[in-house]
Amino acid sequence: MKLSIIVPVYNMAGDGKLDFCLKSLVNQTISDYEIIAVDDCSTDNSYEVLQQFQRDYPGRFIAVHSPVNLHQGGAKNIGLARAKGEWLGFIDADDWIVPDYYERLIKRAEETGADMVGCDYCLTDEHSFKVGKIVHNNNDTQTGVMDKKRYKNLLLETGSLVVKVYKRNLIVGDYEPGTKDKLQVFPENIFYEDNAVSNTWMLRSKHFEYIPEPLYFYYQHQASTVHSISKKNLEDRMSAGRQIIQEARDNGYFEDYKLEIEFQYTVLFYVNTLFSAMPKQSRLKGCYSFTKALAKEMKETFPGFQNNPYYVDKIHPEEKKLIAYQMKSQLFFYLYYRLLWFYRGLRSGKKN
Repeated sequence: MKLSIIVPVYNMAGDGKLDFCLKSLVNQTISDYEIIAVDDCSTDNSYEVLQQFQRDYPGRFIAVHSPVNLHQGGAKNIGLARAKGEWLGFIDADDWIVPDYYERLIKRAEETGADMVGCDYCLTDEHSFKVGKIVHNNNDTQTGVMDKKRYKNLLLETGSLVVKVYKRNLIVGDYEPGTKDKLQVFPENIFYEDNAVSNTWMLRSKHFEYIPEPLYFYYQHQASTVHSISKKNLEDRMSAGRQIIQEARDNGYFEDYKLEIEFQYTVLFYVNTLFSAMPKQSRLKGCYSFTKALAKEMKETFPGFQNNPYYVDKIHPEEKKLIAYQMKSQLFFYLYYRLLWFYRGLRSGKKN
């Protein structure tokens, strides 16, 4: 089998989202492949949609039902345990791809000897193949036979996991499909599962290639994980940050890439979480104590993170100023932030 495509599915049947995604998969131009769609205990009729595709495309489409909701990580693990492909790909159940997506990525791999190939994607809010805002998922400085400089560039800008195809061994090693032992690649029951483990795959790659074209369509709607702010969402982001460090220590690359991992952790665990929690419209219960504990753990994990060269170069100056305030005084930071945005809200109202 040339390729296995893993599709985690949870409550995606509405508005034709799941149907549009799956049609883009069953109509791929590559011939030797399978689609393994895993229903993660949906409460809508997503599983019925998957079963219909399995009937319509026997031998190509496999519908699997998880009796327990394990989030995307658990659904991906279930799919990976069944996957037979020499290459592995993932897609979110509300996104879609151009018809020759996998053919082009794998062809580039076979022409160059790469074991991982990515491309760009575009943002869209309509079900069509009209190219929206293009997002460059990777860049040319990361491509070619891997060395330490390229690895560092990949760790700093990993890009989305779903906008790539991977040689099987990068993800599952020598695991054989059908083995009774449970396959645990992704952490389960949390969001941001990709962030937690993808560094290890990047550093297993021997040769990475990149096609600078938007071949993947990322559908934006309010139900998406990235648009959801809740305490669970924020805590999962923090858990993923902790697992980035644990993965690096367990796999022996923490010291070699300490600055890059420190910066990754700082952005995911701390910066993104802090500025998601603080806006008043987030309505986070216990925001003061939550952000205070967040800052405390950040200081304990990487006391000198504000001196990290990537932090100095890449974090927005206003965010750095606010973070410096919090590192000195939680009370001052909290009051200053609230007053600042209250004042800006007033000014914005006057302009309107």
